[in-house]
Amino acid sequence: MNCYLVREAEGFTLIDTNLWGSATEIIAAAEAAGAPIRRILLTHAHVDHVGSADELASRLPGVTIAACKRTLPLLQRPADKTLQPDEPQEKFYGGLPGISTPVTQVLSDADRFGSLLCIETPGHIPGHMTFLDERDGTIFAGDALVAVGRLSVCGWTPWYFPLPSFVMWSKPLALKSARKLLGYPIERYACGHGPVREGGLNALEKAVSTASL
Repeated sequence: MNCYLVREAEGFTLIDTNLWGSATEIIAAAEAAGAPIRRILLTHAHVDHVGSADELASRLPGVTIAACKRTLPLLQRPADKTLQPDEPQEKFYGGLPGISTPVTQVLSDADRFGSLLCIETPGHIPGHMTFLDERDGTIFAGDALVAVGRLSVCGWTPWYFPLPSFVMWSKPLALKSARKLLGYPIERYACGHGPVREGGLNALEKAVSTASL
C-alpha cells in the first residue's frame, strides 16, 4: 500500500494516508525530505487510503484535507453508501471507516490542486479521483489502476493480487475511467499498490486493451 509526498513551493501535499498507525512514518519521511506536510489529498474513502487521516490532522495543525465532492458521504461515520440515480446500482465493498476531521477543500473534475489536475475516475468505488502532476506527467492513480506485476485496470489485476479488485464496484465504469485517462499526457504511474511504473500512454493502452478482452 502506497501513499505519496508531492513537493510544492510551500511544502508537501500528501496523497492518501495508508492504514491506521502510519502517521509517524509518514511525518518522518516528510521531515527527512526537508519540508512540512501542508495538505492531505484523498483519492477515495477505503480504509487503506484514509486510515491515518485523523491522526495526521491532529499532529499537523492547520493542514488542509481535500477530497472529491462525491466522496464526502463515504467519509461520514457511518458511511452513507446511497447511490445516485445516474450511477450503476451495484453494491460496493471494502472498509469505509470515515474520518472525523472535516474536509476543508472539496474537489470536482478538472479542478487544480497546486500542481495537480484532478480527474474523476469512478469504478473501483464512487467518488474515486486521480491526480496528474502536470510538471512531469506522473499520475497518482489510487486504485483506478494497479501496478503489481504489471500496470492493470482495477478489476483486471493479476490472479496473484486480487486486492483491490476483490472490492470492485463497477468494472464497466472502471474501464471507462481508464479510457478517459488516455486523453492526458501521462508519463508514469504512481498507484496505491505496486511500484511506480514508467511507460507513458503505451503502458495504459496495453492495460486497457487487456481489460477489454
